[in-house]
Amino acid sequence: MAATALGVGIVGLGSIGATHARALRDVEGVEVRAVSGGRPDAAAAAGWPDAVRLAPDEVLRHPGVDVVAVCAPTQWHAPLAVAAVEAGRHVVVEKPLTTNVADARRLAALQREHGRLVAMVAQRRFEPEYAALKSLADAGRLGAIRLGTTHVHWYRDDAYYAAAPWRTSMAGGGGSLLNQGVHNVDLLRWLCGPVEEVTAQYATLGRDMDAEDTTVATLRFASGALGLVSTSTATPPGAPATVALHGSSGVVELGQGEVLRWDVPGVPAPSSDGQVASGAADPLAIGVAGHARMWRAIVEAIRSGERYGADAEDAADTVRLLCGIYEAARSGARVRLTDLA
Repeated sequence: MAATALGVGIVGLGSIGATHARALRDVEGVEVRAVSGGRPDAAAAAGWPDAVRLAPDEVLRHPGVDVVAVCAPTQWHAPLAVAAVEAGRHVVVEKPLTTNVADARRLAALQREHGRLVAMVAQRRFEPEYAALKSLADAGRLGAIRLGTTHVHWYRDDAYYAAAPWRTSMAGGGGSLLNQGVHNVDLLRWLCGPVEEVTAQYATLGRDMDAEDTTVATLRFASGALGLVSTSTATPPGAPATVALHGSSGVVELGQGEVLRWDVPGVPAPSSDGQVASGAADPLAIGVAGHARMWRAIVEAIRSGERYGADAEDAADTVRLLCGIYEAARSGARVRLTDLA
C-alpha cells in the first residue's frame, strides 16, 4: 500500500464486519490496520493478515486509523460513532445509523463541528439499477411520483436469532423494520423525497421474542405522493426485497440485482452487473460488490472534501422515518415526522 493509504479500523469483525473487510480488498488507497471482535483469524481470513487485533476503544485511537467502520450490534452504533468522531476519525456506521432521532442529530452536529465524515452504510444506493432509477426520478422522466412502495418479506430461522440475542430485542434494534427493512426504507426515501407523516402497525408473529418481526406502514411524502412499506422476517422461504415507483409517465419495479418491471416510454432499462444477490433467507448471500462501490465513494468524499450522499445529515432523516413508523405502530396515531425530537 502507498504511504498515503487511508487506514481503516473495523469495530465488530463478525459477519457484516468481515463483509466490509473483504470489500475493502477491492478498494484502492485503503488498508485495514486494526480490528476488534470476531474470531482470532477473522482479519486474515478476510485478506488483512497484518491488521492488529485490539479492544474497541483502542481501535478508535490507533494512530494508523483514519476511518472507523462501526459494525458492532445496533445499540452500540451511536456511542462508538460519537467516540470515533471525538477522537478525530471519520466514521462509517452500519445500518441503522442510530436507534433514535436524538443520537442521529447529535452525530450530524458532530460531523459539522469536527469536520469529519459520518457515513451510514447505504450500499444499495450504488447498485446500477437504483442509481439509474434515482437519475430518472430526479430528471422527471417518471413524471410526478404518485406511489412508492417497498416490500421486504424475508425469513430468519432460530439459528439466526440464537447467534446474536440482540436480534430478538426491540430496544436493541432487532426488529424486521430497523434491522432488515432499513436499506429499502432508505432507498424509498432517497428516491421519493422527504416524508411528512406515517401510520403503521406491527406484530410478532413468527416466534416468541420482544422485537417485532412484521411491520406495515403508509407514508405521505412532502410531494403529495403516497407510500407503502412492509417488512417481515416471518415469511418463509423469503423473497427478494422490492422497490416500485409509480409515476404519471411510467412505472419501475426493482428487486435485488434485477429489474422486475421497467415501463417508461423512451427510456431503456439499465443492465444489471449480476453482482448483487438477495438476502431473503441468508443475510450473508448479499456479496461484497455493493459495499466496495460504497467504500470507493466514501474514500473519494474524504479525499476531495465533497459531500457523501448518505452522511449523518441525510441518514438522520432515514432514522426519523424509521422511528416515526415505530411510534405510529405503538400509538395507533398518525405521526408527523417533524414532531419527533
